Amino acid sequence: MTSSQQDIYQPSDKGGYSPDPHRYCVIMCGGIGSRFWPYSRTDMPKQFLDFFGTGRSLLQMSYDRILPLVNPENILVVTNRRYVDLVCEQLPEIPRERILLEPDRRNTAPCIAWAAYHIAAIDPEASMIVTPSDHLITREHIFEACVARGFDFVEHHDALLTLGITPTRPETGYGYIQIGRELEPGLLKVKTFTEKPNKELAQVFLDTGEFFWNAGIFLWTVNSIKQALHRHAPDLACVFDRGEAYFGTPKEEEFIEENFAGCPSISIDFAVMEKADNVYVECVNFGWSDLGTWGSLYDNSRKDEDDNVTLAANVMTYESTGNIIMGPEGKLVVTAGIHDYIVADAGDVLLICPKSDEQHIKVMLTDVQLRHDDKYL
Repeated sequence: MTSSQQDIYQPSDKGGYSPDPHRYCVIMCGGIGSRFWPYSRTDMPKQFLDFFGTGRSLLQMSYDRILPLVNPENILVVTNRRYVDLVCEQLPEIPRERILLEPDRRNTAPCIAWAAYHIAAIDPEASMIVTPSDHLITREHIFEACVARGFDFVEHHDALLTLGITPTRPETGYGYIQIGRELEPGLLKVKTFTEKPNKELAQVFLDTGEFFWNAGIFLWTVNSIKQALHRHAPDLACVFDRGEAYFGTPKEEEFIEENFAGCPSISIDFAVMEKADNVYVECVNFGWSDLGTWGSLYDNSRKDEDDNVTLAANVMTYESTGNIIMGPEGKLVVTAGIHDYIVADAGDVLLICPKSDEQHIKVMLTDVQLRHDDKYL
């Protein structure tokens, strides 16, 4: 591991903050990560992978970075039930009762609503941070300071808070947040949300200085988010209202098994954040990437003298530049004369694709499924 990687991935110490017993964390861990195929598979999505050779998966890194801010007993994981064994294996510190198992994939709003109702039943005074399990954050001490401030803000205001990342390029794969009036330094009212603009519009957003990337990390009190769900997503709220007496009891899982599929499949952004009038953004810059694509993994990985990124495999390159090459540990991969390619050898699948065409990977997956069913997914 290089010294820069140690700076990036070493879990921070627990100094600086004394976790409030009413603060909770929900780690969302149910996605498939299909844009990282063939390494991210249905049975082993990207959040469970150790992309950087540090001995910690993206999920474990997400858990590590929240420990200075939230007591371990207040950390929950929401995942699809098929991943319960993986979560238990990678996070043995989290007991089974704090792993909420979704019987169906219904997007982020039902996931967050269930977690909020569950926590509210345990602690009606709770505040909570919701974070994905598959993002990369490189400056963890800054992250800790931002989250601590965010908790303090939502605990003293009726506010739904999202974290906005200072953009560095006209990225078309992220959502954008337009800022409004400033309530406190660095904490502003949200004016608009825009989901994945085209290149020209993304450049306009970057040039104005009024737009930030939507990190998909949220903070609020359980009361604030429940009120917002009732106001802006009543069809979703009513599902969980019917089971309110069961949350925090042995009957909770049975209720979820019978009713979760009835939730509308919708993101929290569409269900609540774009409709509510008490949405704020904390503008932050702590070295963030959603690691959503091979290109983002390339951007955040150490490169050799030819700007190649090599992961796991034993790689020899000749007149090859700007590539990301990944293969099984111990496998020799030799390339000659290729530039700006993805070479991903996952054993039963070999993907060779220009980095510029990686947006077509989902289309490739559809074709693979039509020809081979789920064999290679």
